[in-house]
Amino acid sequence: MDSIETLDSILRQLLSSIPEIKAAAIVSAEGLPIASALEAGIDETRIAAMTAAIISLGERAAMELNKGILEHILVRGTNGILLVMYCGENAVLTVSTTIDVKLGLIMLDCKRSAEKIALLI
Repeated sequence: MDSIETLDSILRQLLSSIPEIKAAAIVSAEGLPIASALEAGIDETRIAAMTAAIISLGERAAMELNKGILEHILVRGTNGILLVMYCGENAVLTVSTTIDVKLGLIMLDCKRSAEKIALLI
């Protein structure tokens, strides 16, 4: 990893690597914004709070249904996909894409980015 790599540069690289990714944010496990590359008009504080709520519900569901430790959550709507993935214990990466994104590609790139983020946080 480049020694001058920052959270913002990781997000910019993720957005530039897959054109279908339209926004990304890193939030704390408590739901506070850490870094973001969001579309105009999107409130990073609201995104952070919703991400924390999604993760919390996902963890409870995984635990109640004996599915092990939560790795990621995928929300698919008619206009796109939201992927929420842990970056270590203290942060979460949330990524918004268009509907036609290749899921395997986004999962791989997001996992790589999450690993880099975990090293910096």
